[in-house]
Amino acid sequence: DPKADDIEYLLKRHPNLRVAYIDNVRANREGDTHYYSVLIKYDQTVKEIYRIKLPGNPVLGEGKPENQNHAIVFTRGRYLQAIDMNQDAYFEEGLKMKNLLQEFDLSKCAILGFREHIFTGSVSSVANYMALQELSFVTLGQRVLKDPLCIRQHYGHPDLFDKFFVMTEGGMSKASKGINLSEDVFSGFNATIRGRSVNFKEYVNVGKGRDVGLQQTYKFEAKLSQGNAEQSISRDMSRICDRLDFYRLLSFYYGGIGHYVSNTMVMFTLVVVVYTMVGLAIYKEEGVNQRPILPEGIFQMVLAGMGVIQTFPLAVTLTVEKGMFKACSEIFYMMISGGPLFFIFHIQTKCFYFQQTLLAGNAIYRPTGRGFVIRHSPFDENYRFFATSHIYLGF
Repeated sequence: DPKADDIEYLLKRHPNLRVAYIDNVRANREGDTHYYSVLIKYDQTVKEIYRIKLPGNPVLGEGKPENQNHAIVFTRGRYLQAIDMNQDAYFEEGLKMKNLLQEFDLSKCAILGFREHIFTGSVSSVANYMALQELSFVTLGQRVLKDPLCIRQHYGHPDLFDKFFVMTEGGMSKASKGINLSEDVFSGFNATIRGRSVNFKEYVNVGKGRDVGLQQTYKFEAKLSQGNAEQSISRDMSRICDRLDFYRLLSFYYGGIGHYVSNTMVMFTLVVVVYTMVGLAIYKEEGVNQRPILPEGIFQMVLAGMGVIQTFPLAVTLTVEKGMFKACSEIFYMMISGGPLFFIFHIQTKCFYFQQTLLAGNAIYRPTGRGFVIRHSPFDENYRFFATSHIYLGF
């Protein structure tokens, strides 16, 4: 098995690394199977450290959270860190880890998040758009969600957890099939429901590789949109909304499902407006009080300007971090290379999968691989990929 060979290579290369996995052993001729949580290390060869018998197959729901929860018994220390396969790290940032861990004693938080640096922005135009979007979220977005809104949740790696909280109050993440598709955010819900805080600091960052191809970003946003739709009908969402005061509830809506509801309303409004204008044109009823509607009137220009204004927070962030010239050049390149068209495409992806999941369910995990896109996709493949969600609506 090439994956087993890769794991053995990593263990050999890093002697302090430990790997937990689920082993299944056939017990008798009738086909009964025993399941074990196993922890291994490398010492001249791969060796077992612990083997714990389980009452059955632990992977009943989503794979990632089930693996997190079965392996947590092997962890040591007071704190846990969520690390994903597309995460990088820097030596100089590791020197700040002691200061970061002290934040738990200072703020008494259950989850502590920090910044990420997107290093795949130069691979392609799509990768650049995703890097700029992620930059805005992991700086401005999470900073505002923490203070003054006090409603930041857990959005995945590289957050740190108070292990006592994880072990005694709900586990690392919830793993029910479908409903917990976006398993990370339920850890934040769990902390908020129990009155614990989720903190965010910006003096530490780690690297992160985002999707670099159009089909990869499509599948990733589809997974997030389906997960958000499942969140909106979950018991956790109901409980947390029952416990928040009105103003914090508005903040929670803004930082959670509000983004996807807004995208859905935008696309629905767009379709209604287009068909309304077509109907008026067919019956020659265009205009207001017998006056024709100008395609480039003041109202239309104001609406277009509001769309451009939404890039202002990103422009300020880039100006602070990279300087005025670099910020202007990056935003100008994004505009002329098709960035607005990509984000319109993005909005329809979110709208389609959000409403489809609310109507019919069937939320599934979509592996993107996050590999480098080194081939050109043929037209027919792209057509089949985007037809149902985008092209048919355009026609």
